[in-house]
Amino acid sequence: MALAARIETKLDEGGKLAWIAVMVLGFIVFWPIGLAILTYMMWSGRMGCSAKRGPGRWHGAHKAAAYGGNWWRDRGRAASSGNHAFDEYREETLRRLEDEQDEFFGFLERLRRAKDKAEFDQFMADRKNRAPGARDSDTAEGPTPA
Repeated sequence: MALAARIETKLDEGGKLAWIAVMVLGFIVFWPIGLAILTYMMWSGRMGCSAKRGPGRWHGAHKAAAYGGNWWRDRGRAASSGNHAFDEYREETLRRLEDEQDEFFGFLERLRRAKDKAEFDQFMADRKNRAPGARDSDTAEGPTPA
């Protein structure tokens, strides 16, 4: 285990490029090794993937938060800068942005529900206006010949 820790430390010193090189070599030697390294890189955060990068990324994490808490929010928190006033300002800004993100996701969910309801209401209206003997597979020209 100590060897693995030393290798990990050495790769961390080399940065992301060293991790990518080892992953590519793993794929060349035996693809499951490369896949395992890639999985470890993503799991440990060494790939730089974060829920806070860009719009639309990791939208599923927002849904997961509704079921399991805020584990994804705290993952990318930076360490203290050493300036207490700045750290408080940063935390307050991040909290405000997270609240706005939650409101935005709620807004999107309401839009999706409204669209679904409108489509369903249109379906029901079309179904109600259809002739009593008509089937769903009938087209506007009439039933298809048998």
